[in-house]
Amino acid sequence: LRDNRIELVRASWHELSISVSDVSLSDEGQYTCSLFTMPVKTSKAFLTVLGVPEKPQITGFTSPVMEGERMQLTCKTSGSKPAADIRWFKNDKEVKDVKYIKEEDANRKTFTVSSTLDFLADRSDDGAVVSCRVDHESLNSTPQIAMQVLEIHYTPLVKIISSNSWPEEGQSIILTCESKGKPVPEPVLWTKDGGELPDPERMVVNGRVLSISFLNKTDNGTYRCEAKNPIGRNSTEYVLIVHDVFNTLLPTTVIPSLTTATVTTNVALTASTTTSATATSIRDPNALAGQTGPDHALIGGIVAVVVFVTLCSIILLGRYLARHKGTYLTNEAKGAEDAPDADTAIINAEGSQVNAEEKKEYFI
Repeated sequence: LRDNRIELVRASWHELSISVSDVSLSDEGQYTCSLFTMPVKTSKAFLTVLGVPEKPQITGFTSPVMEGERMQLTCKTSGSKPAADIRWFKNDKEVKDVKYIKEEDANRKTFTVSSTLDFLADRSDDGAVVSCRVDHESLNSTPQIAMQVLEIHYTPLVKIISSNSWPEEGQSIILTCESKGKPVPEPVLWTKDGGELPDPERMVVNGRVLSISFLNKTDNGTYRCEAKNPIGRNSTEYVLIVHDVFNTLLPTTVIPSLTTATVTTNVALTASTTTSATATSIRDPNALAGQTGPDHALIGGIVAVVVFVTLCSIILLGRYLARHKGTYLTNEAKGAEDAPDADTAIINAEGSQVNAEEKKEYFI
């Protein structure tokens, strides 16, 4: 062996050692050690030289990429022997659906390997890190990696958030328009029912926020938030419904059913209490809190009690008058209780007139 890269390390009757520096693919082959005896003895060994792959490179990326466009990224490495293995990752998640190509180099000893990643650009890919990883036995379990950060441009995504889920008259509400896009969307545009905001004094726009104070029924309608950037525009709507203010009546305004029951008999009291309990039990459970309507059962009970009391009063008055009705004797009739007949009674009656006999009348 005659090469400056080959150095004799040790030479003795028992051992002969050499070293080869800056190993190249040309050093691969069969090496023979001979012992010049009679006969000559030899020993052979085959040296395999691995081709270390070059650092990979990613091509085919142009920035920025519009959403929906097709992207083709190619990772390529040369000089590997045997052929290297290429794997794709997106945010540390391996991508399996790729195209793999292996070509032999001009020296017919090493290989050039390439792999293509083909996909449609999506807004979720914006900011994602795509990496190409080359694995080879010559790298001692330390792969070579090339990375590319994706930049995807897309139209704005718009959403309206309300500060009040149940707006009532007299209250205020704040509508926030969240818009996300790349490039960043321009200031949003607020409209109501397809036109401009009708009351700028109460409807104040500050950036992406619409504030409406002192709500009333005229504020009902559809509010639209529109955002745009150089890629396109998008919008969303919010339907505002202003509700009536709840009228909660004080307990003192409700007439208890037992108030009128105290003037009736025990039977009327029982009937009145039953009526009240029935009216309470069939009350609509779906009625909104604070809203009080006319209690027809209570009104009917009160009317019935009044009628009943009136009838009782008439009956009692009639019985009272009947008990004091009878026959009353005048002074003229006193002393005539024992008379055998009417004529004698008239004659014996006290205070009879002197000429009573002359005033007798006989009926035949």
